[in-house]
Amino acid sequence: MISEGTPDMAESAPTTARLRDVLNRAGRVVIVEGPPHEAESGDLARTVVTGAEIADLADLLALVDGGTGDRCRCLGWPTIMVHDVNGELIACWTLHHQSGLRGLGDCDADLRDGPALTAWLAERGLTGSREVQAQLAVQQTEADRRRTRWVQAAPAGLSDAAADVARTPGRDREAWSRQLQDAGDRLAALLQDRCPDPMERIRVLLAWAGIPARESGGLMWYDRAVQRLLLAEDPELLLAALIAQPPHPAQLDGAAQLFGSLE
Repeated sequence: MISEGTPDMAESAPTTARLRDVLNRAGRVVIVEGPPHEAESGDLARTVVTGAEIADLADLLALVDGGTGDRCRCLGWPTIMVHDVNGELIACWTLHHQSGLRGLGDCDADLRDGPALTAWLAERGLTGSREVQAQLAVQQTEADRRRTRWVQAAPAGLSDAAADVARTPGRDREAWSRQLQDAGDRLAALLQDRCPDPMERIRVLLAWAGIPARESGGLMWYDRAVQRLLLAEDPELLLAALIAQPPHPAQLDGAAQLFGSLE
């Protein structure tokens, strides 16, 4: 089993200079299309880098110095094993989401040019990263379209506030959480101003909350923002709003989403 990391640099921030220092001592670098615990499997595609090509690899692995301050929770792959001129393993790194490197320091670090590394690996027969990138691109496109549909379904006059709530999370989750809270507060205030009548406001929110019923992938953070607005309403008024006039299908979907939630 291969252990991940660079022991002598484990407590330092990852930088390109540190990466080059390790690779300058390398006699060969083995890259395996799998996570560290599977790196010794003979069934996995691999490539061996030696000589002048190690310097080329160092260029491809150039990092955004300082790292992300966080660690991805997935196993990561391919695995990059660096051996010195005597054949001793001196470093083991992993790629994460084809855009970041782990094992060089106290956190993950973004690659300066992830696509270039992906193309280089594919040229050497390690096509998994390229395939994953293609899948991620498709998923991101659909996620963007779904988010756009949600924003477009916002009550009149609330599209800009809704777009702020639906903004894609950043790497700094704490900062993003604060921004999301502020955006949610602005959305709630605008909603109160636009729909002062609670019965009307509830019906509008129920229709908006019904959007996920026609989407795949479960509730997103912005869907939950609408649920929180509904949960802030008087429960008796919520039931009364459904009874006062026949709800249309979207409102029934929203009610089902709300009543089926843990909250």
